[in-house]
Amino acid sequence: MRITSKWFICVIMLMTCTCLKVSGQNLLQKDPKRVTLTLNQILDSAKASNINIRNAQLGIKAAEEQRKEAFTKFFPNVSATGLWFNANRSMSQMDVNLSESMPPTLAATLAQSLPPEALIELGAPISVEMMKNGTLAGVSAIQPVFAGGQIVNGNRLAKVGEEASKLQLQLSENEVERTTEQYFWQIVTLEEKMNTVLAVEKWLNDICKDVNIAVTAGVAMKNDLLQVQLKQNEVESQKLKLQNGIGIVKLLLAHHCGLQDTTFVLLYDPGDIPLPSTLKKDHAIALEKTPEYQLLNKQVEAATLQKKMAVGENMPSFALGAGYNYHNLLGNDRTFAMVFATVNIPISSWWGGSHAIKRKGIEQQKAIDQLTDNSELLTIKMQKSWNDVVEAYLQLGITQRSIEQAKENLRLQNDYYKTGISTMSDLLEAQTLYQQSLDKHTDAFADYHNKILEYKLAVGD
Repeated sequence: MRITSKWFICVIMLMTCTCLKVSGQNLLQKDPKRVTLTLNQILDSAKASNINIRNAQLGIKAAEEQRKEAFTKFFPNVSATGLWFNANRSMSQMDVNLSESMPPTLAATLAQSLPPEALIELGAPISVEMMKNGTLAGVSAIQPVFAGGQIVNGNRLAKVGEEASKLQLQLSENEVERTTEQYFWQIVTLEEKMNTVLAVEKWLNDICKDVNIAVTAGVAMKNDLLQVQLKQNEVESQKLKLQNGIGIVKLLLAHHCGLQDTTFVLLYDPGDIPLPSTLKKDHAIALEKTPEYQLLNKQVEAATLQKKMAVGENMPSFALGAGYNYHNLLGNDRTFAMVFATVNIPISSWWGGSHAIKRKGIEQQKAIDQLTDNSELLTIKMQKSWNDVVEAYLQLGITQRSIEQAKENLRLQNDYYKTGISTMSDLLEAQTLYQQSLDKHTDAFADYHNKILEYKLAVGD
């Protein structure tokens, strides 16, 4: 009778093994009423709503406006000024003695023709005041002809800044893609483990019922039932942890991608296991395509242009201008036009300017050294990422073999338990090993896809 009970339990075990084997495909059979999302859909949502990408896009717009602002420096600088004033006293005052400034012949003639009282008044000084109030207005246009290359290099620098902002956007998109896929595969891993746990839970429930009947009938030991119940408690604890983990990671993914709720179901192809040989790139060629390398080049360009601008700030500048002005300072309206030229030679600026040029030269050399050093590090990163891809692929193969071995071990333990040469403890241990092999395969599958992404980002793919 006891052998018959064990045989019945083992039949259930074998049926459960099949359920555990296919648990990795359960995500493809979700409730059709729930929203299903693929990895590409998740990535599109993340790139459309992630705040880091939005900030990077705003950075591009700001750089575009800065470039347009720099371009306006090529055109004349037009300005208009106006001034009205009313002082409490005249700004200019002087005494004029007409008798002192008259020619002798005119003075003699006036002495003969004017009465003595008029001559006395004529000899007294006269006070003349000017510019107690008035109005000034004018408009002028100044066209820079030569400014030491500051305008040209300033426009080039603004263009480099715009290109650098686009590379920053690409880096932000890469980081968002990396985080999104990590969340995606983390959820897939947890849900696959949950599927396995649910299958184990169902198996244990069936085993518990049969063992309980066998114990009641006196054909099985109570210790077998206690071991099954302890295993049920362990599985229940695993299920609670997985439920909490899935809930938290789904909240993080929803926040990261701008999703409204966490009722979505993630879809993926469990057979999507590309060979590493199809992913390999020439690292020397790929280096120049990476946004990190291109950004380092832009830093060198910017440092070179900043040095040229420092030189230009200490060179003479020349400009042509024209203007039209109006004033009534002398009591009558007066308008006039003029053209002019200006030359500015910063003589004393060379005292500190020479040091500024040397400082910019040092910064330029630092940018060049950083380009060389980081280029080597980027190449090393590519090689490491490739090694990780190969290792993850091999690990995936190992876990697949482990599943087959654990399955065979479980089958043997079934046979041993049926014949009475194995215990319930051995049987449950075999089931645990099989469950662990499935979980490790799930982890290896997700890790392989994460390593593929890291390699693609490393080579700028």
